Amino acid sequence: MTRTEYPWLLPSAMAGAELPGDRARARRTVRDWVVDITAFLIAAGIALIALAAIETEGSTPDAVLVVDSVIGAAACCALWVRRRWPVGLAAALTILSIVEPVAGGALMVALFSLAVHRPFKPVAIVGAGALIVAPLQPWLRPDPETGFVASAVIGVLLILLVLSWGMVVRSRRQLVLTLRERARRAEAEAELRAEQAQRLAREAIAREMHDVLAHRLTLLSVHAGALEFRPDAPTAEIARAAGVIRDSAHEALQDLREIIGVLRGPGDTGEGERPQPTLATLDGLIEQSRAAGMKVTVDQRVGAPADAPAATGRTVYRIAQECLTNARKHAPGTEVTVNVTGGPGDGLTIEVANPAPTEPFERVPGSGQGLIGLTERATLAGGRLEHGPTADGGFVVRARLPWPAA
Repeated sequence: MTRTEYPWLLPSAMAGAELPGDRARARRTVRDWVVDITAFLIAAGIALIALAAIETEGSTPDAVLVVDSVIGAAACCALWVRRRWPVGLAAALTILSIVEPVAGGALMVALFSLAVHRPFKPVAIVGAGALIVAPLQPWLRPDPETGFVASAVIGVLLILLVLSWGMVVRSRRQLVLTLRERARRAEAEAELRAEQAQRLAREAIAREMHDVLAHRLTLLSVHAGALEFRPDAPTAEIARAAGVIRDSAHEALQDLREIIGVLRGPGDTGEGERPQPTLATLDGLIEQSRAAGMKVTVDQRVGAPADAPAATGRTVYRIAQECLTNARKHAPGTEVTVNVTGGPGDGLTIEVANPAPTEPFERVPGSGQGLIGLTERATLAGGRLEHGPTADGGFVVRARLPWPAA
């Protein structure tokens, strides 16, 4: 039986994440309901026994007996808030028990709950007050069958017993929660150590592959240098050297891909095995957004999108993709405008704008890292990116990227 399988068998302070004594309210578990009902019945039973003893004694007026009954019932019912206000309830019942013997059972339950759910200082203060006033109740309303000294000693012993019991229960719960937290922390540290070991192993393999790659590149450089310094070599020798260069370049490329794959690790979802997006695939992205229900207006004035540099086209695609995603999250229902202009020698400019949303919508929380990543991507591509709100409350992203002349 584990905590996750049967949380309803544990106290709410142990079924949840909070420690005993936390002020945050927790929902009662099935066990809490059973304990609360049992505590209420025990307090009510003690109150009925005390009330029967007072009635049997016969010297108490009927009016006082009725008041005792009402106050005893109220004290027992007040136990239902002992989890929320244990200190105040225990202090109030301590004062009430001075003149009301029927509140003695409720006082014992309240003191026990106080010791379980609160730290030592408030327990010591309220407990000391209860010990001080314990002899007052038998002095003000003595029991004919029990002497004053015996009643006072019994009251003091009962208070010490319930307070000690409650503090033992609290200490045990804190011990269990401490051990649980240590186990959780140990599992997290074990996972971290495993990840670090995997990363170190990948780095070691990558270093070995780097040596192999360096060997192939050196071989390629040697053969290329031989062709450079011997342009009058026989045709067969030149062909053989060119074949070696081609094979070495191919093998070096494969080694480089393997190094990247090793460094990426099994958990990463890189795009090395998938075709990379280009400026020519931007229309497909727009159509996907329209199929998802977005209103997108495109003004693309690029003569030959397929001729755009791969890095520049990929950056334009990623900027448009991120901007459409942000518009879908933060301005749903609005019409997004995508403008792409430029050409060889003039560079590429992309501008994505959307007006302020006009209808209420449920906001989607974001990390705020998307625009930072776009700015870094544009900078790495040799361009620049600007973004910010517009005068009408909308948002615009504008980037200018290089496109060298042919």
